[in-house]
Amino acid sequence: MSLDLALYQPDIAANTGTLLRLGACLGVPVHVIHPAGFAITRANLARSGMDYLDHANLVEHASFTAFEEWRSGRRLVLLTTKASQSAYECDYRDGDILMLGRESAGVPDEVAEIADLRVRIPMQPGLRSINVAVAGSMILGEAMRQIGRFTQLS
Repeated sequence: MSLDLALYQPDIAANTGTLLRLGACLGVPVHVIHPAGFAITRANLARSGMDYLDHANLVEHASFTAFEEWRSGRRLVLLTTKASQSAYECDYRDGDILMLGRESAGVPDEVAEIADLRVRIPMQPGLRSINVAVAGSMILGEAMRQIGRFTQLS
């Protein structure tokens, strides 16, 4: 089984390209749940994804419903500023899907309720959020460390 990243209706092509590059380097599939706020094209993703896009495993889902049908019981872990549980105080499992919300709005409440686990990155008081690509990188790294995935990379 794999550890996957899912981007819920991403707004910013540069963040998506960055996460695709991360996924390529770490061997992690990246799912884009449509509609996105931009066309998922090589031209839109090239600046941050660079030539790593050729190595990325990009999976597109026409809607959240289509994504849910594909997910088929795998645990969905939502990274959200609205969670009370620290992302560093939970146990990740092989097969988890780490989902990031839209840069502009996160995910709707009905999507958040479907998540099996909701976690946040602890931050200084009074600050809203960390860039979605940085947040995804931080928690993907923690999940990979916990399940021993870094030992499989050279």
